[in-house]
Amino acid sequence: MKFMKIGTRPDTFNTEEATRTVISDLPSDIVIQINDIVYLLHKLQFPLLPKCGLLQSLCSEAGDSNNVTVELHDLPGGEEAFELCAKFCYGITINVSAHNFVPALCAAKFLGMNETVEKGNLVLKLEAFFTSCILEGWKDSIVTLQSTSNLPEWSETYGITRNCIDSIVEKVLTPPAKVTWSYTYTRPGYSKKHQHSVPRDWWTEDISELDIDLFRCMILAIRSTYILPPQLIGEALHVYACRWLPDTTKHNPLGSSVSQTEELMDKYRRVLESIVNMIPGDRGSVSVGFLLRLLSIAHYVGASPVIKTELIRKSSLQFEEAAVSDMLFPLHSTSEEHSYDVDLVVAVLESLVVLWRRQSPTAAENSQFLGSMRKVGKLVDSYLQVVAKDVNMPISKIVSLAEALPDIARPEHDDLYKAINIYLKEHADLSKSDKKRLCRSLDCQKLSPEVRAHAVKNERLPLRTVVQVLFFEQERGSKETSYKLLPSELSPRGKQTLTTVDNEGKLKLGPDEKFGRREGTGRTTISGTTEKDQLKMKRSDGKLSLALERNLTFGEIEEVESEKGKEIREEVAPRSKLDPKKIIPKGSRSDHSRDKGRDR
Repeated sequence: MKFMKIGTRPDTFNTEEATRTVISDLPSDIVIQINDIVYLLHKLQFPLLPKCGLLQSLCSEAGDSNNVTVELHDLPGGEEAFELCAKFCYGITINVSAHNFVPALCAAKFLGMNETVEKGNLVLKLEAFFTSCILEGWKDSIVTLQSTSNLPEWSETYGITRNCIDSIVEKVLTPPAKVTWSYTYTRPGYSKKHQHSVPRDWWTEDISELDIDLFRCMILAIRSTYILPPQLIGEALHVYACRWLPDTTKHNPLGSSVSQTEELMDKYRRVLESIVNMIPGDRGSVSVGFLLRLLSIAHYVGASPVIKTELIRKSSLQFEEAAVSDMLFPLHSTSEEHSYDVDLVVAVLESLVVLWRRQSPTAAENSQFLGSMRKVGKLVDSYLQVVAKDVNMPISKIVSLAEALPDIARPEHDDLYKAINIYLKEHADLSKSDKKRLCRSLDCQKLSPEVRAHAVKNERLPLRTVVQVLFFEQERGSKETSYKLLPSELSPRGKQTLTTVDNEGKLKLGPDEKFGRREGTGRTTISGTTEKDQLKMKRSDGKLSLALERNLTFGEIEEVESEKGKEIREEVAPRSKLDPKKIIPKGSRSDHSRDKGRDR
């Protein structure tokens, strides 16, 4: 920080209660009152009037009175600024720096301490210091600009604000390799001693000290040049938000009294609204983690619906880039007992689904969007696995988030199954209806063989889900068995006849193959096949083979019935798809076969 020293005399101002006097053998002949402070000074014995055009005018209006009283309550900078100007008139040493320059210049101009009144006056000296020292320095310009917030109108009128902004913008646009001045940069892992190059965002921390209105003016001025990329603008907004907005990852971000909280909330809302409005429209200018944090802050401080909607929209456009840690925000509510703000994630996800349904992309864009949705699906399922561990998490929150994803986002349901299993483990007292509700979005056909094997043995799952897993497991096994049957295995030994399977799963025999009847058994079989192989084949209607149906109905379910009794029978009944008419008694099979042969 640079400073300017003016004057050589020691400070002789003395204070008695609310009165400031200059130690002198001469009596005072002018009284100047500023707010609650009274100054007893001298008109002509010291060059007070000769240097102040305003005081000359006021004293001339008062006539030749020995004691003149002047009230200067509207003096910019107040009594401190006036005393600095008065000391200059008395020749007392004063120090001017970026911290007190603004009130000093405004007061000097207000008092008319310019060159038309007397040569070498205070205004000229202050302006020279402003141009040669303050505007040439990096931190001096920022401190001076920040001090203009106390006198915004005066600073605008005298051009202090605009000159400071122009000076700062010029330095921000300087190539990093040419930056030679001192700056603040406290990123984790960064050490100036070990770094040889200046980071591109070297300027972001220093300007984050500005008031939000000045910061907005600064960002708008930088963006108007179209030189810096949007990512650097976004980084500046991120640094400012970290500096002035609460950290909602903590359960009690404020930790202060109620009165302080109300005052801070108003400030937070104003800062948040300004930051959101300054976010560049370019995708990737800010991270989705930052957007989600702003959304969490918006819920916490009670921001307007417009701000929340805008943040939800922006977050949904980049949701695929998020990590689970970006979504874990505590729920700041006295009426809810669970830990995580799941509604925030649901709102973003629903906005993404709405955008997806509204657009009609080309084939390439559709393929790209499909990949993005699947990334979101894995992200949401991973998030579900974390929040499911919360013992106070309502099932409605889990279900709403799980069902918010469209089907295309989950090509497989292994991660969703893991989340459901975790929730069931942490909430052992769930009712049967709640378990059904939880598993409603689980598609057993999209489970991997390993997960299906685990699900069959999972006692936490509702019985209906277990039966579905068993059904699809047996159906998959039936398909694999039918595809493995080779034509040579279906033909008589020594003959090669063409045997195919039609789309409905029926076997089409070659021209030489015929149905044969065995007198001893009365069963109809295909030449070259055993009865056991035939039972493995899939039925023509696409359902399980008769043997598999019997095994599923009377084997797997009967085994479970022995443990749970009536409850399980109630579950199996609506899920079983077996038609009693299709179950043929063993003894009547030969008659059916014989009749079929006669028809042929």
